[in-house]
Amino acid sequence: MPRSLLFLATFCFTIASADVKLPAIFSSSMVDIDVGDLNNIHPKNKQTVGYRLGLEALRVAYGKKDSNSGPLYKSMTKKGNQVVLSFKFAGGGLKVKGDKLTSFVIAGADKKFVPAEAKIEGNTVIVWSDAVKAPEAVRYAWENNPTASLFSKEDLPASPFRTDTWPVNISE
Repeated sequence: MPRSLLFLATFCFTIASADVKLPAIFSSSMVDIDVGDLNNIHPKNKQTVGYRLGLEALRVAYGKKDSNSGPLYKSMTKKGNQVVLSFKFAGGGLKVKGDKLTSFVIAGADKKFVPAEAKIEGNTVIVWSDAVKAPEAVRYAWENNPTASLFSKEDLPASPFRTDTWPVNISE
């Protein structure tokens, strides 16, 4: 990947993970991580993208507050060797798309991320790995071309997120 694109991708990830507090009229987003194509920036499934953009337009233009967003990371609580993740905009609840939750990684104080197991309990996600005894951070779909598996019951995908504020190594 050319260095300029690598920088842009890192910049976008950093902005996306920031807790930006702007009025809704100035800030809006729509997640299409599950309909993308690694080799083509233009998704073939334009109907799904259009539907989600329409939901967001209804929120911004008309103040409609029904489920227009998939789950957004809210907070993390450590419980022994597990992390409990809470979400905003979970709609009617969380669900798994596919056989099990994927694309979660977890790290301890050494900041070395390893693949993690995850399961839904109510409106939270429990994340763990036998390789990390004292977890410090979790990331979801924080990679090139991840497999989206965490959705709201309204079939809207969760946004990629990270719980840490550690510097991002763009060479990884």
